[in-house]
Amino acid sequence: MSTMRPVSHAGDTSLDAAMLRRALDAALLGPEADPNPRVGAVVLDADGVVAGVGHHRGAGTPHAEVEALREAGRRAAGGTAYVSLEPCAHHGRTPPCTRALVEAGVRRVVYAVADPDPKAAGGAVVLRAQGVETEHRPSAEAEAVLRHWSFATRHGRPWVTWKTASTLDGRVAAADGSSAWVTSPQARADVHDLRSRCGAVVVGTGTALADDPSLTARHPDGTPRERQPLRVVLGRTPLPRQARLHDGAAPMVQLPGDDLAAALASLHGRGVRRALLEGGPTLTAAFWRAGLVEEVVAYVAPALLGAGPAAVGDLGITSMAGIARLQIDDVARIGPDVRITAHPVAGQEEE
Repeated sequence: MSTMRPVSHAGDTSLDAAMLRRALDAALLGPEADPNPRVGAVVLDADGVVAGVGHHRGAGTPHAEVEALREAGRRAAGGTAYVSLEPCAHHGRTPPCTRALVEAGVRRVVYAVADPDPKAAGGAVVLRAQGVETEHRPSAEAEAVLRHWSFATRHGRPWVTWKTASTLDGRVAAADGSSAWVTSPQARADVHDLRSRCGAVVVGTGTALADDPSLTARHPDGTPRERQPLRVVLGRTPLPRQARLHDGAAPMVQLPGDDLAAALASLHGRGVRRALLEGGPTLTAAFWRAGLVEEVVAYVAPALLGAGPAAVGDLGITSMAGIARLQIDDVARIGPDVRITAHPVAGQEEE
């Protein structure tokens, strides 16, 4: 027999917060680099005891609510469901979660984030129309988990993270073009973790031809990760047949690079919600000038070159009045190097 205190009414804010936290923990078990959002759900029975927990395991699989309801079985009737994202109201690859909740006899639904997808939104309205008490309890943590997917859903293009690795004086390669390796093995391993969390890795034909990169996500011992990003080359110049990008180790696509917004829209159509920009200075500058960079992850090595290509090309900035400033979100020591995570802000001249 359970020793938990029965809950016979709504409004227990401490319980709501705890169960939404548990739903969010479940959501984090889902794949980050996926066309669908990471969602978790917890179902309590009529006595307030946890009866089922579920999370979405990727596109084409049952949604979190369905997973939790399956585990709960008949105990879901008269109970409460906590979901990190508003239950969907449309029939996509799977039936709407609102129907599953109603058919299970759930009395109350609490969710943390309103669905920004116009095709799936409105679940709360549908539930209320069916007599289910529905409550939105906003959560900054839940919003953060869904940040990339929500952005892509609203804008119709992937969230772009620009990754750069440079020396202390901002060089990404030596004067002779050699760049192996600017940063440490620890930093490179961290980059592979980052790649594995993105739906695509993007470079231009210049980088693809000069460096012959593989752009796969690998473990420190060199073995491939189970989940690989889409390898994307922007530009019309054909790659040689022997290029690593043709090795079949991960999917690859080449897109024209003259319209970056169109290229990103194409990637969104392929299910990419976060793209990692690993191009050279020219492509990076083009993305930046087009306003298509949402985040920067910069690995800085305590080293100097004094000459060689810079991390980014001409941004069209001619004075300090137009300086491109960033706000730092995180700073971490990665081996001997430093990783800085930041996002762009409006440039302002120092007073």
